[in-house]
Amino acid sequence: MAMEADVFEYHKEEDTLDVESFQGEKRKLIQPTSLKDPKLEKLKQELVDWINKTLKPEHIVVQSLEEDLYDGLVLHHLLSQLAGVHLTVEEIALTSTAQIRKLEMIIEELDKRLGLQDCSHIKWNVKLIHNKDLLATIHLLVAMVRRFQPELDLPPNVKVEVVVVEVSRSGIKSDVQTEVLTEESSNMSSDSPSSAEREDPIEQLLKLEAHKVNTVKKAILHFVNQNMAAMGLQVADMDKQFADGVILLLLIGQLEGFFVPLFDFNLTPVNDSEMLHNVTLALDLLNDSGLQLSTVDPQGFPETMG
Repeated sequence: MAMEADVFEYHKEEDTLDVESFQGEKRKLIQPTSLKDPKLEKLKQELVDWINKTLKPEHIVVQSLEEDLYDGLVLHHLLSQLAGVHLTVEEIALTSTAQIRKLEMIIEELDKRLGLQDCSHIKWNVKLIHNKDLLATIHLLVAMVRRFQPELDLPPNVKVEVVVVEVSRSGIKSDVQTEVLTEESSNMSSDSPSSAEREDPIEQLLKLEAHKVNTVKKAILHFVNQNMAAMGLQVADMDKQFADGVILLLLIGQLEGFFVPLFDFNLTPVNDSEMLHNVTLALDLLNDSGLQLSTVDPQGFPETMG
């Protein structure tokens, strides 16, 4: 029960950190369709089998890459078995603080052994591994296989579609990209963009699992409140407070550096007609600024946000 309570506290802490740490970072979220790709499933299974074979003398059995590597125990034993490195760390770290401290030592040593300590393009870090990020975990394990057991034939040409979300003071960007997990063959390089890459990135975001959509929404809320703070305003519920168009209009003015005259919109709309006027004006301003929003229906705006 103590462990369950601790895990619950950790998840509450993670939700809080997630919003703040989004600022200035790029997050990669695997598309649900890619998660079901047989090639990815095969790669995951072969990595699990490799771990279990390597750690058989330790009587350690891994079932899930997402759930079994985040606390550092498995990575610690892999480092010991594969590189002969024995770090002075807790065998079992129960609290998130202890797990992060343990992971910091393990990842630092692994990066050295992989020859990557000075590389700025490492695709994993302590935070990602501890947050059970599948993409980062696979990248790390593939790199370990290539370094410590290069004769192992992992499935080639494994790729996934990811939604890349970046939050900065100037706005939120999202894009759909292809992430290579194992090397491409030469005849794959000329492939045309997939249908996912041609789709609207926002539509792709909305297809993600619910907890990932919530993370993106929290990041947007964080961005909005940073820009609304100068006006003494704060948004607590994005779904409801954007429906009447007022916050949207004020935010546009803040970001574009102009003031929307109060006589042009209804600051305290009392009916659907006034709300619709506000939203229509906001969308017109966005279109005038160069954003292509032809697919957004002003009449459906309050409902789609709710």
